Amino acid sequence: MTDLAPAPGPYAEAGPRIAPGPGAEAGPGAEPAPGAEPDLRAGLEAILLVVDEPVAEVTLAQVLERPVHEIGRAIRELSAEYTASGRGFDLREVAGGWRFYTRAECAPLVERFVRDGQQTRLTQAALETLAVVAYRQPVSRARVAAIRGVNSDGVMRTLMTRGLVEEAGTEPESQAVLYRTSSYFLERMGLRELEELPELAPFLPDDTESLEEQK
Repeated sequence: MTDLAPAPGPYAEAGPRIAPGPGAEAGPGAEPAPGAEPDLRAGLEAILLVVDEPVAEVTLAQVLERPVHEIGRAIRELSAEYTASGRGFDLREVAGGWRFYTRAECAPLVERFVRDGQQTRLTQAALETLAVVAYRQPVSRARVAAIRGVNSDGVMRTLMTRGLVEEAGTEPESQAVLYRTSSYFLERMGLRELEELPELAPFLPDDTESLEEQK
């Protein structure tokens, strides 16, 4: 807005204010009018900055009151922009939604920052059990124990407590509880779906199937 006031002086009073016309644009550094809605990209960034799990495009569309295709286009543009500018964070689509992640190249720095005892890593037994569940799911505890050759009940409880594994019904014949990996597992692994898991065969001995059948 323009001030039509007399020159500054000890007794000067403010003159009348004239609002800008409909076509007038705010100058550099001007703040948005009170109550004005942020633009789409700013709204997406604000929401994704505070979420603790991936958010689906349809959810973002509902919150921002925009078409889903418009949300999808804008969020992919943001992701490409962050990558092109070499930001330390990345906007990735995982587990059916979008979320900010630390860029892979910055992982060593982040690990150094959090390596103060506050981050608890999974034990080797837990990693082995998680791998069995991921590649054999849905699978019972007995099956996991047979493949690993050791009782895995305690480890399974740990994985369930961490939210990485969840129940997936029961086996029709034995009525044993079956387990599968959770959406949180996909999130932590940075995957959109289980089909993106790497092939396991190259890391196993040739006689794995025969060994498993003998147990």
